[in-house]
Amino acid sequence: MPPDVPLTRDRILAAAEDVIRRFGPSKATVVDVARTLGVSHTAVYKHVSSKAELRDLVVGQWVEATMPPLRAIVAQPGPAPQRLRKLVDALIAVKRRRAADDSELFTAYRALAADAKSVVAAHVDEMINLVATVIGSGVKDGTFRTVDPVAMGRAVLVATSKFHHPAHAAEWGDPAIDAAFNDVWQLLMDGLCPG
Repeated sequence: MPPDVPLTRDRILAAAEDVIRRFGPSKATVVDVARTLGVSHTAVYKHVSSKAELRDLVVGQWVEATMPPLRAIVAQPGPAPQRLRKLVDALIAVKRRRAADDSELFTAYRALAADAKSVVAAHVDEMINLVATVIGSGVKDGTFRTVDPVAMGRAVLVATSKFHHPAHAAEWGDPAIDAAFNDVWQLLMDGLCPG
């Protein structure tokens, strides 16, 4: 990169992703990213304080890229049971697509996410809140039983984790997985819907 192009956090994150893609997560260090950018590690440290922060930012960027369609579903009008299904279907689809499109990078991000506990916790909290928002609207309009939306949001994500949590990615190719998901979903709806 020419020296007149300013070093920004976005450039650093793009270089970090390139390093991860080419060499794996163990090379996602400030020194390796600086080398890729052709700058000193001191220059990179002006934008990130540590290797841990760099890795957290990379994982955070990766996670954030999955969120806009999920947030959009929650904001849509319509019956809560259908919106909830659409939300979980979209979560499953985005995770499976990312695993299928670039399995090596997906595996690398899984490894990085294991150390990015605060980033992952924030992502899980947002997912719980998105699910809780839909459940809360269903409680309000009577399409769901009176339940604690946050507790049930957490329960829905736990119950469906096999179908969207990256730790289960190796199982997503099972031909019976969609039927298993439909069975779990029916169980959840039997518990949430009155009557």
